[in-house]
Amino acid sequence: MLKENKSRNKKYVRLPIYLAIAVVAGMFMGTTLSSSDSTPISFKPKLMGDKVREVMAHIQKHYVDDVDENELSEKAIQAILSDLDPHSVYIPKQDAELTKSQFEGAFEGIGIEFTILNDTLTVVAPLIGGPSESAGIISGDKIVTVDGDTIAGTGLTNRDVFELLRGEKGSEVTLGIKRNGKSSLLDFKIERDEIPQYTVESGYKINDSTGYIKVTRFGLETYNEFEEKVRELKMKGIKNLIVDLQGNPGGIMSSAVNIADEFLEEDKMIVYTDGRIDSYDDEYKSTSKGLFKDMPVIVLIDEGSASASEIVAGALQDNDRALIVGRRSFGKGLVQSPIRLKDGSTIRLTISRYYTPSGRSIQKPYNDNTEYTNDIMDRYENGEFFSPDSTQLNDSLEYKTLHGRIVYGGGGIMPDVFVPLDTTNTAEVLNNLIYKNILSAFVISHLEENRPEIKKLGLEKFVKEYEVSDKMIDELILKAKNSEIEITDAEVMKASDLIKLHIKAHIGRNIWRGDGYYPVINQMNESLQTALKLLPEAEKLNDKL
Repeated sequence: MLKENKSRNKKYVRLPIYLAIAVVAGMFMGTTLSSSDSTPISFKPKLMGDKVREVMAHIQKHYVDDVDENELSEKAIQAILSDLDPHSVYIPKQDAELTKSQFEGAFEGIGIEFTILNDTLTVVAPLIGGPSESAGIISGDKIVTVDGDTIAGTGLTNRDVFELLRGEKGSEVTLGIKRNGKSSLLDFKIERDEIPQYTVESGYKINDSTGYIKVTRFGLETYNEFEEKVRELKMKGIKNLIVDLQGNPGGIMSSAVNIADEFLEEDKMIVYTDGRIDSYDDEYKSTSKGLFKDMPVIVLIDEGSASASEIVAGALQDNDRALIVGRRSFGKGLVQSPIRLKDGSTIRLTISRYYTPSGRSIQKPYNDNTEYTNDIMDRYENGEFFSPDSTQLNDSLEYKTLHGRIVYGGGGIMPDVFVPLDTTNTAEVLNNLIYKNILSAFVISHLEENRPEIKKLGLEKFVKEYEVSDKMIDELILKAKNSEIEITDAEVMKASDLIKLHIKAHIGRNIWRGDGYYPVINQMNESLQTALKLLPEAEKLNDKL
């Protein structure tokens, strides 16, 4: 195994909200999963921990208070796993199915994108082709009752919503809807169905020769979605492709391998794994398909790109197949296997490390859990987000790509071209508007009256011509002030263009989902704008193959 760099900066810094997302994504969703549950195994009695059972027996017999034995067992499991590595985790039964559905291609439910505004479940948009859309649910509808029980004003959580609205295909649920302009509740009886979850959120032509694809995570259907998008773009005449993996926390390993395969000549190493048990050692090489092997490609990454994202970036970088643009990725090179326990709970157990084709492990050190947790924040404080010279590289972990370029292991994928974090594209006032749901509530309210008119424009005309008015900004700020958010006129004036861009992007997402969002918000995506200038370099790299 490779030696890991243990020199760590222990400083802590509070990150702005927009960076904190990357921390959460990397820690809790940065998972490289084998695609199926491991089979049960038999345990030798002594391995079960005679001492643990002995302690439990004494607690049961002698402890002064009654205890919940199941709760103690749950805590014991969590403690055991927390001492292994940051990505071996325990998932209680009540969370296991929901967590599993994040990686699968579909779930069963009513099919809405929602938010909770003022303690009320509000429909952001019905999912296209889902039962809610068919039943006539529209954006802005407020779900007040479910099967006759009032849920508004009850301290509703996201988990409550999933438990209430998800369910077996064919089962029915009755919703009491408060709709703008209607004095009484509207009743909708909806039959639950299978709802697809799309992990490739957008694919569009940036210019006459360049396509853009946004992959938000790697699920079971990601490869099929990706292939379909690229085929569509090729039919529209693109010659180059930019794959955006910024903020992508990972997921199913096989999907990452299959996507990388499409860009490589036959028999090139994509990734290999090494575990304590030989059965977890494997090599993944490219096949003869390589549908996009002649297409110049650039991959965008940042500190939120983890696990499966790093497999794709590492494979294409080490084979000198793509330019990697952005900032150093998260640094997660461990593979987990989901193991279902008898009561329906699950453990995700790390079974191996993975290595890029050049032989590097990109897993950052995890001997100190506090340092591991604070790593992204440390990078920000140390200036790494703003200058590549601030990155601490370990010369002992130096490797070479297929054509001899130097790359490093030990803590993420270093991009070929560094793009600093653009702090001009954020503002405190905008953070407050977004993360306190003020902007989302305003867009929903605005679309209650203006949706038909905006939708009539069509996606292409909306992206090119639609403008957010100053009047809309005034209405948004008034809504914020009524919600007791302190905003000064000077702050609004300074961030006005940025706020308008986000309003337009959220309107686009609400009507056309990812395809209406990314063409707008990408106008301030510095890594993407840099990549467009680097396409000639990507073409040269492709010519060397």
